[in-house]
Amino acid sequence: MDRIKNRRDIIDRKKLGTRLKQIAQDSSPDDLRNAVFKLLRDALQSGNEEIERRFVEGEPGDQAARAMSFLVDQIIVLLYEHAIRDVFATANPTDSEQLSLIAVGGYGRGQMAPFSDVDLLFLMPYKQTAWSESVIEYMLYMLWDLKLKVGHSSRTVDDCIRLARQDMTIRTALLESRYIYGDQSLFVELKNRFTKDIINGNAEEYVRRKLAERDERHQRFGDSRYVNEPNLKEGKGGMRDLNTLFWITRFVYQIETMPALVEKGVLSSGEARKFAKAERFLWTVRFHLHLVAGRPEERLTFDVQTRLAERLGYTDHAGAQAIERFMKHYYLTARDVGDLTRIICTAIEEESHQKQTFFRLPKFGLRTRRIDGFLAEGGRLNVEDDNHFAENPADMIRVFRVAQREDLDIHPNALRQIRRNRKKITQPVRNDEKANEAFMDLLMSDQEPEIHLRRMNEAGVLGQFITDFGRVVAQTQHDMYHHYTVDEHTIRAVGLLWQIEQGKLKDDHPLSHEIVHKVLSREVLYVAVFLHDIAKGRGGDHSVLGEKVAKKLCPRLGMSAAETETVAWLVRWHLAMSATAFKRDLADAKTILDFVNHVQSPERLRLLLILTVADIRAVGPGVWNGWKGQLLRDLYYRAESAMSGGLEGRASAERVAQAKQQLADRLTDWPKRELDTHLERFYDGYWFGLDVDTQAWHADIMRRAGPNVKDIQIEARSDAFKAMTEIAIYAQDHPGLFARIAGAMAVSGASIVDARIFTTHDGMAIDSLIVQDAEDSALDEPRRLERLENAIRKTLAGEMRPKRIIADKKPNYAQRTQVFTVEPAVYIDNSASNSWTVIEVNGRDRIGFVQDVAWALYDLSLNLGRARIATYGERAVDVFYVRDMFGLKIDDKAKLERIRRRLVEAIEAGQPKEKAA
Repeated sequence: MDRIKNRRDIIDRKKLGTRLKQIAQDSSPDDLRNAVFKLLRDALQSGNEEIERRFVEGEPGDQAARAMSFLVDQIIVLLYEHAIRDVFATANPTDSEQLSLIAVGGYGRGQMAPFSDVDLLFLMPYKQTAWSESVIEYMLYMLWDLKLKVGHSSRTVDDCIRLARQDMTIRTALLESRYIYGDQSLFVELKNRFTKDIINGNAEEYVRRKLAERDERHQRFGDSRYVNEPNLKEGKGGMRDLNTLFWITRFVYQIETMPALVEKGVLSSGEARKFAKAERFLWTVRFHLHLVAGRPEERLTFDVQTRLAERLGYTDHAGAQAIERFMKHYYLTARDVGDLTRIICTAIEEESHQKQTFFRLPKFGLRTRRIDGFLAEGGRLNVEDDNHFAENPADMIRVFRVAQREDLDIHPNALRQIRRNRKKITQPVRNDEKANEAFMDLLMSDQEPEIHLRRMNEAGVLGQFITDFGRVVAQTQHDMYHHYTVDEHTIRAVGLLWQIEQGKLKDDHPLSHEIVHKVLSREVLYVAVFLHDIAKGRGGDHSVLGEKVAKKLCPRLGMSAAETETVAWLVRWHLAMSATAFKRDLADAKTILDFVNHVQSPERLRLLLILTVADIRAVGPGVWNGWKGQLLRDLYYRAESAMSGGLEGRASAERVAQAKQQLADRLTDWPKRELDTHLERFYDGYWFGLDVDTQAWHADIMRRAGPNVKDIQIEARSDAFKAMTEIAIYAQDHPGLFARIAGAMAVSGASIVDARIFTTHDGMAIDSLIVQDAEDSALDEPRRLERLENAIRKTLAGEMRPKRIIADKKPNYAQRTQVFTVEPAVYIDNSASNSWTVIEVNGRDRIGFVQDVAWALYDLSLNLGRARIATYGERAVDVFYVRDMFGLKIDDKAKLERIRRRLVEAIEAGQPKEKAA
């Protein structure tokens, strides 16, 4: 605590102790406790305010954390002195009437955040008395009344040792134990016994179990440092990882502070400074986080990221927002924590002289062999001397390829030397033919490139060698759609491409698995996936900027002019296939022909599909689903057919006739007159828009409804692989039908992702809707479907008003996401379809979004033929195919502007209101 400045400004224990004595003398027994409580409460509040004031004015978080621990120490000491002197005084206390107050766990480290737990051990002598129980009870109730979160235990030294043998959590808590007050001899006895009975001879077991515990924790929190909303305390590279380093070094080396590791040669002075810098940064962020949240919050959610960036003094720079700069600092700090972990574990391993028992069993025992200028020892690749990479900087790329080829890990000593020399990867190394060849071999290897690219990135080599990639390292994507930083997303996308190629995802992506081996150039595909997001965060269209990067970089990587052109095209248009599949009507011939004219070749079509699949899958868990897969497959097959002349040459009348004949061939049990009547009920668009299976399903529904339909007909069918439920609604056509159905869906918790609306010549309508639940899965539970059907019926009958129900509901966006603003936007395209005006609506997603837009379309007297509904995190992107009341495209400029204004009003009607400053 000696580093805390002006401690008496935080709390003056001597002064308060005198005041406590005076209170005890002046107060009656009934008033004493309340008077003591008020004094300690005021002292605690005043101390907290002083600590917060210093912190806000610039005191680092680690110092504030020590000050917070010091404040709590003094409160506990004052309370204990008062308890044994004024409440449970004994004239001549025996050895049994002694206690030692010990801080354990996080509190034992002498650092606390504003809402940290107070882990307290009441260490008792072997022979216990009622006196100690009374003192402990009195103190605990007082501390709880003071609103301190006290975790406590009351044990003897023997109890502590026995439980430490049995329980790793208790063992670690005692490892960090710190004497506060009371009988110090009890604490000394505990420390001596703990060292003798628990630490000595058990270091290997402890380290192994703590690292296994760390790995399990990483799995629970995403197993990546680069998630967009990391857990500051428990996530990979966070504070708990620093704690783990402290625990294992303290257990192995029996040191009290991390700087002592420099004296033992475990860390260099620079690495020790890196540890201190990481600890200071994480504590500063955590202290701010607790103060901002007003509770023990440990997750860096989107809303607090913005406020923390402001409090920490980050500002917007060209191409980078303040929040992005703050989060980049966080991710790089988390990476430093990983570096320190590897360095310390290596030192411990070498200290033990028993490498085979630590961390990973070596494949080759202790035998050392030379491979391509490196040393292979203990299953890991090392260098012969510490000057190797300084003298041969290109080997910093080559070592990762050799390790991949030989199925070896990189020795932490080699990684240490790489980190010290990575700045020597300059332009001559980047232009080195062998270095580029090694990188390309690694990228396209059959031996899982993802893990080795990640190792290169963690070591800082990848961004130094591919400088454009270095610009996206730790580049956060500040939205709810993307789960990872740009570099992590990219590396995962390469890994997914490899899995597709190896057949590991053939059940999820059957088409990609089928065509990946038909691709003529693996190099083009792998480099395009690696470069597709290379220009994010530069303040412009990353696809356009990325194309320029690809044209510059590909020749350096040894690619031909033709290969470079194809990679650049793929990077430029890597979003084209998903935009077409998810936003356009694939039954519209012009949609397919426009897409084909853009793609131009079957090879590009294959490359683009696989790149699109890898890109979407790498966004994060739950983003990909079977419905998206089906849309991409539909587009691929239709485009492939068009490229072979299967679409352009067929006239509309011929296509309608063929579709009718296909349905007639399915409905062989229908009487001819009934079949002919059914086939003539629909306009031509029906025969272009649906497959024959769906048309046959509709025919069956309509036949069972009969000629005089009174009740609405609703049927559903689900497809688990496509992750969707298709709902057919057959009813008399009337204005606003789709808007009412959309409202019923919103009330029922179902999301429309696709809608086709067809009317018949005799005044009926059959709406074919694709819906999913909140997890983007099929609605396959009978009870949910029954509730949905009832909601639709009641809405169409006027018995339920979805708008009113939705208005009474709380918004479906969480507090943490209100930081995102989605500016309403309406795009009207008359060139996307020959017969429809296509309207794209962008806004913040919410309950009832589709309903509000659909009502606006109804108010504008527009007839809806198709709707594509999608969400990307907080953003809703909905596309509607509309005509005017005469069945024509809208081309009047004044009316188009009126449509745009009305739709913007519909979007804004439900936008969250900004909070007043």
